[in-house]
Amino acid sequence: MGTEEAIKRWDRFADTYSQNHSEHGDIHKEVFLNPAIFSFIETITNKNVLDAGCGEGYLSRMLAKSGAHVTAVDYSARMIEIATKRTPPDLEIHYQQGNCEELHFLEDHSFDLIIANMVIHDLANYEKAFREMYRLLRDQGTFIFTILHPCFVTPGSGWEKTKDGKKLHWNVDQYFYEGAYEQRLGDQEKMLFFHRTLTSYINTLMKTGFRLEGIIEPKPSEELLQQYPSFEEDFRCPDFIVFKVKKS
Repeated sequence: MGTEEAIKRWDRFADTYSQNHSEHGDIHKEVFLNPAIFSFIETITNKNVLDAGCGEGYLSRMLAKSGAHVTAVDYSARMIEIATKRTPPDLEIHYQQGNCEELHFLEDHSFDLIIANMVIHDLANYEKAFREMYRLLRDQGTFIFTILHPCFVTPGSGWEKTKDGKKLHWNVDQYFYEGAYEQRLGDQEKMLFFHRTLTSYINTLMKTGFRLEGIIEPKPSEELLQQYPSFEEDFRCPDFIVFKVKKS
């Protein structure tokens, strides 16, 4: 099972997925990922930005409202349809269907900043995707990407619970397995994710030519924790990791 199968599943799941997204994304993006992403962003006004794997477009809209010139791609045709419908006419976002493993229709050195938000683990060939991001960035351009934390969200991971449902600890399994696995999202659809080790991610970034600038393992702020107290459990282990790299 590869990227083509993942695309089919995301096309089927797109409407259900998008229902859970407001203008700040879903609750996990609002609490964990958005603060981390924007803490890594430097000047954005009048910069050319690629939202690589835009989904229903919430981040593209946030970036455009911040003054960026935004191009957005997603490999799901249905996601692009939804993103286009949700975007007001006054926000000039250029949406195109495209797989981040091969974005031949975009020119070399076109972007100052590329963001891939919860996308890379949806791609079978992440090495090729990293090379595409490198090709598309201008010199000293920045690539920010977020993924499920590969040390803790693995095939077979999950909470160990008592009979009455109390969470005891988080189980991790099959960390050194690299490849496709299924994860249920929503009530019916099993999505296809691709697991790699932290070693593979970092070594591939360096091999591609990127320079590591920073890493964040997001945890909820005190302010958001007051709003969403159930996320107290996320101080026990991280669900996500965010990378900032630069084109050398």
